Parts: sequence; structure tokens; C-alpha cells
Amino acid sequence: MVSNEYKYKNEIAIYHQHTYNKWLILILLLVSVFVMMLVSLNLGSSDMSLSDVFFAFIGQGDPKETVIIWQLRMARVVAALLTGAGLSLAGCVMQNNLRNPLADPYILGISSAAIFGANIAIIVLGAGSVIGISTGGSVAINNPYTVTICAFVSSMSAMLIILTLAKLRGFTPEAIVLAGVALSAIFYAGTIIVQYFATDITLSAAIFWTFGDLGRVSWKEILILNVVVMLTTAYFFFMRWDYNALANGEETAKSLGVKTERVRFLGLLTATLVTSVAVSFMGMIGFIGLIGPQIMRRIVGEDHRFLIPASALAGSAILLASDTLARIVISPVVLPVGAITSLLGGPMFLFILMKGVRRA
Repeated sequence: MVSNEYKYKNEIAIYHQHTYNKWLILILLLVSVFVMMLVSLNLGSSDMSLSDVFFAFIGQGDPKETVIIWQLRMARVVAALLTGAGLSLAGCVMQNNLRNPLADPYILGISSAAIFGANIAIIVLGAGSVIGISTGGSVAINNPYTVTICAFVSSMSAMLIILTLAKLRGFTPEAIVLAGVALSAIFYAGTIIVQYFATDITLSAAIFWTFGDLGRVSWKEILILNVVVMLTTAYFFFMRWDYNALANGEETAKSLGVKTERVRFLGLLTATLVTSVAVSFMGMIGFIGLIGPQIMRRIVGEDHRFLIPASALAGSAILLASDTLARIVISPVVLPVGAITSLLGGPMFLFILMKGVRRA
């Protein structure tokens, strides 16, 4: 009896220690993201130290430096934080709902479908153009709502096709990934065909838009993205116990009273929504949904009480670091951030394959 009581107390102590460690990891992630944000804000032609950036950030610095931080540089940094968090959360939930560690909006063809829809909006519906062609040109999205709606409808179509095929044909998780790769190729071909019939101006707008770039985002788009990411995060965190049940298997989840089909459908629907909105504003930024959750699963485990916020913070940190790298590697030329994330995500994908596709 005494031995059982000692064992019980020891297990409780171990549980509290694990919980404490996970909270500590979340705090360290939050601090890391904040430091990286200051470093990113410090990049630029003006000569400011990190302390200058910090005081300008809190509104206590030089007025000129405060203007530089808040009106010239902050939008790009906030866009990286929100986009990284949204894409990483989408990947986290897709991997849980599909029970596949390779599930990711980019790999499942969701991003390609969103780009196809965005190209339809820009080229066919005239939602985009290039301004200042004589000076190099920059993309202007005349109607971001049209682009977002078209991207969302297209990406939802891709997800519904995958889910229908999986349900009707009994696809394995590996087959679902392959179906996503095939759909990605189909939507890529559709994008090429649409671009083939575009005018020079709309084609330039579509191609510039396709490159993942955080520099062209406006505060209006950030506001829309912020609302979607916040609501998505709240919904995913509200469903954290259902996701924990799903992580232990379909039958276990059903025995606990989880309506698995509804949870899975709404989870994928919400993940597709945040992906399509992010891609429609920023262009193709791949593999964030794979890298962030996979790293955090190995650190905080499968408990979605911690995995969801950890994945969001990791996604923000990875995209912020990638964008910073894109700005400094061959400065003053700024590389497309989507190319940097793909360079990071490709080896991660191969690593997971080499370790063996382990079902969640």
C-alpha cells in the first residue's frame, strides 16, 4: 500500500516536471521570437543599435527612429509573425487530422491550388496589376478580397477532392500525400495555362505575386490576416482535447465521444482557410507547416495544449529568420522568402522519409 502511494506521488511529480518543462519551452520560444523581431527591425540603411530599436518599439526612442520602425519596417515583421504562425498551425492540425507527419498545406497541394485561384483573380478577373513599370515595377493587388475568395475556393476544392478520394477509395496516409502531390501538379499546370493567355502586365503581376514576399503586404491585409489567424488559433486551441484523442487513434477518439468526422472536417476547413488567406496575400511560402510542427512534436510531444502554441511560435520564428536571411544573404538584393523556406523544408522532408513515415 505504501509502495503504491509512493509510486503514485512519484508519477504526479514527474507529470508536473514535464508540464513545467513545456511551459519553460514556450516562454523561451516567446523570448526568442521577440529578440528575432528586434534583430529584423534593426536591419536597414539607418544606423540604429538594438537598444535604439527596443526603445523605438515601445515608443520611448528618438521620434525619427520611431517613425522608421513603426511606419517602414513593422509591417513586414508583423506579416512574418502572423503568416508563420498561421501556416505552422495549419500543418500541425493537418498532421493530426490526417494522422500523417508529412501533411502540410504545401505538400498536399493546398498552396498550389490557392495560387491557381489567385492567378484566376489577378489575370482573368483583373484583381492585380503592376505599378511603376518604368522604375522596376511592383505588384498592386487592386482587390485583395477577390484574390482571397478565389484562393480560398480553389484550395477548398483541392482539400475536398483529397478527402473524397480518401473516403471513397480508402487511401492510406501515404496515398493521401501522393494524391496531394498529383493535385499540386494539376493546379500548377492550370496556373501555367492561365498565365499563357495573360497580358504582359497581368503576367508580371501574377509571377511577382507567386514569389513568396513579405515586403509587399499592407496594413489592411495584415488586419485581415490577423483576424483570421487569431480566430483560427482560438478554434484550434478550443479543440485541443479532441485532437489529443485523435492522436491516440480513431477508435480511441470515438470511444471518448469525439465526433471524429466532424472534428476532422472542421479542422481541415479551418486550416485551409488560414492557408489560403496567407498565401493569397504573401504568395507561395512552402514547408512552414511541415518544419514548425515537426520540430515542436519532438520537443513538447503530442499534447496539443502545448503543441498548438509551440507550433505557432515556431512558425513565426522560422519565417522571421528566413525573411531576415533573405534580406542579408546577398544584400541589398532581397531574395524571395519562399525560396529560403523551401531550402529549409526540403531537407526536413527527406529527414522524415529517412526516419520512416511514422503514423501519428
